[in-house]
Amino acid sequence: MELLASLSKKKLLISGGTGSFGNAVLRRYLASDISEIRIFSRDEKKQDDMRHEYRDDRVKYYIGDVRNLASIASALRGVDYVFHAAALKQVPSCEFYPVESVLTNVLGTHNMLTACIQEGVRKVVVLSTDKAVYPINAMGISKALMEKVAISESRNLSESQTRILVTRYGNVMASRGSVIPLFMEQIRTGKALTVTDPDMTRFLMHLDVAVELVEFAFEHGHQGDTFIRKSPAATIGNLAMALKELLEADNPIHVIGSRHGEKLYESLLSKEEMARAEDMGAFYRVPADSRELNYDKYFTDGNPHSPQLEEYNSNNTERLDVQAIKKLLMTMDCIQEAMLLRPARALGLAASQ
Repeated sequence: MELLASLSKKKLLISGGTGSFGNAVLRRYLASDISEIRIFSRDEKKQDDMRHEYRDDRVKYYIGDVRNLASIASALRGVDYVFHAAALKQVPSCEFYPVESVLTNVLGTHNMLTACIQEGVRKVVVLSTDKAVYPINAMGISKALMEKVAISESRNLSESQTRILVTRYGNVMASRGSVIPLFMEQIRTGKALTVTDPDMTRFLMHLDVAVELVEFAFEHGHQGDTFIRKSPAATIGNLAMALKELLEADNPIHVIGSRHGEKLYESLLSKEEMARAEDMGAFYRVPADSRELNYDKYFTDGNPHSPQLEEYNSNNTERLDVQAIKKLLMTMDCIQEAMLLRPARALGLAASQ
C-alpha cells in the first residue's frame, strides 16, 4: 500500500495503457485517491472500450504515439509519474519487421524519457522482458537496447531529478498474445492444442504480480536500477496438460516446432548481472553499471574479479508440475469463468486444494 499512498492526489501516465498492464493498473488504483490516470496510446478503439468500461472522470485518454515526441510532451504536462509499457511485443512480427521494433521499443523509449525529463516527471518505470537477456530475436534485441537507453539517460541525472527505473519480467499469464488464450480458444473450438516444444520452459507470472514488481521498483529503486521478480516456470507441455485437465478437455496436443526467434528457455538475469545483483527476497535489484567512458584507467586498474555465478533462467528456477500449474491458473478470472462450464469439475478441484 506504500505506492498507493505515494500516488495520493498525484497524476500517473501509462504509455501503451490500453494493454493488459494498463487495465490491471486501473483496476488497482481507481480504488485509491489518485488524482488522475492518463492512458496514452495510438489505439482509439481500445481507448473507447476502456472509456465505457471504467466510467471514471479521473481516467483521461490521450491519442498519441511514442514515435512522436511532440505527442508525448503534450500528454505529460503536469504528470508526476510514468509507467512506460508501450512496445511491440510479438516475437514473430518483430522478426519480420525489425525496424518497426526499433522505432517503437528503442527510439520510442528515448522519446518518452526525453519528454519526461523536459516536463519534470518525478519517476518513470520502464517495462522490459526476459527476452532482453542474451537476446536472439529482434524483439529481445530491441528491448535490450531499450534498457541500455534507459540506463544511459539515468547516468546524467541525480536522484532528485527524473528517476529512471527498469523492470524486467517473464510471461504474464493470459496477457494479450500469450499462449494461454490461444490454448483456451483451441479447447473451446475443439481443435488440437498447438505446442511448439513440450520441453520449452517459460516463467509464469500473474498480471497482478507484474504490477507489484513495478510498484516495488517505484518504492525502492535508485537512479538506473533494474528490478526483477523471482518467478516459477513451467514447460509448455505441462501448461497445455493443466489447461486440459482444468477444462475437462480431450483435445489432442499437436507439436508444431519452434516459431521464429524462440528459445528453449528464457533468462531474467544474466551471469554478469547476477555477479552484482542484490537479493531482496522476492526480488533482485541490479544497480546501473557506473563505469565511465574514461577507458584508459582500466588498462592499469581494471575491475575486481567477479564471482562466477549461474544466470537466473526458466530452467533453474522453481519448476511447477501440472498440479501446481492448475492451482496457479485457478487464480485467474478467465480460467474461473471457463470452468463455470464444468461446474462439477470446478467444485471438485476447488475442494481438493
